[in-house]
Amino acid sequence: MQDMHLVHHECGDCPIRHRAVCARCETDELARLEQIKYYRSYQAGQTVIWSGDRMDFVASVVSGIATLTQTLEDGRRQMVGMLLPSDFVGRPGRATAAYDVTATTDLVMCCFRKKPFEDMMVTTPRVAQRLLEMTLDELDAAREWMLLLGRKTAREKIASLLGIIARRDASLRLKTPKGALIFDLPLTREEMADYLGLTLETVSRQISALKRDGVIHLDGKRHVTIPDFDRLMDEAGDDSDGGVLG
Repeated sequence: MQDMHLVHHECGDCPIRHRAVCARCETDELARLEQIKYYRSYQAGQTVIWSGDRMDFVASVVSGIATLTQTLEDGRRQMVGMLLPSDFVGRPGRATAAYDVTATTDLVMCCFRKKPFEDMMVTTPRVAQRLLEMTLDELDAAREWMLLLGRKTAREKIASLLGIIARRDASLRLKTPKGALIFDLPLTREEMADYLGLTLETVSRQISALKRDGVIHLDGKRHVTIPDFDRLMDEAGDDSDGGVLG
């Protein structure tokens, strides 16, 4: 792990301030969080924490993407979740990590020392309420993801994942996910295949088909333009106000 000593972030300038666990905090509450927070950065591919390891912090993803992975007894690994900017890492009240957390891209996290954060949850209702909201949103997203994996076609799965990332990117930019959207895809084709339960060939074929049909435009493999977000949601089998991990 590499601590970020050279960069100091002010809460008021934080790019995830309006979505993070501290979104509802008042000035005095932010000052309390300031006393227990620190920043960590990770390089792409670096492990943040291994499943079963003691976790002495909780955190919000400030920038970058991380994945949650579970390893079965026979050594097989499955990506079970994705952490986007403003997502919360760790679970108050649990001493160890439930999953391997790995930086997919270069990652910056705003970390809070765990015990003081747990104490603050008791005395600061706004923090506890916001964390409850985020937990319920995550539960809804998990249920939607079960639908995606179990019932959607390969094309719908790819469109849904692109919609997830586009919607979150728009939210962080305080934009409404309507019309044309532009973002950088944080996952490789291989990672998308793992996450969606598809083969690499299927992912590549479906992305090419979406590009050929004008649903998306690609500049290289990562820079994505969605000319019409509503059309993408139609391809995903979702309406433009719904979808997974909004």
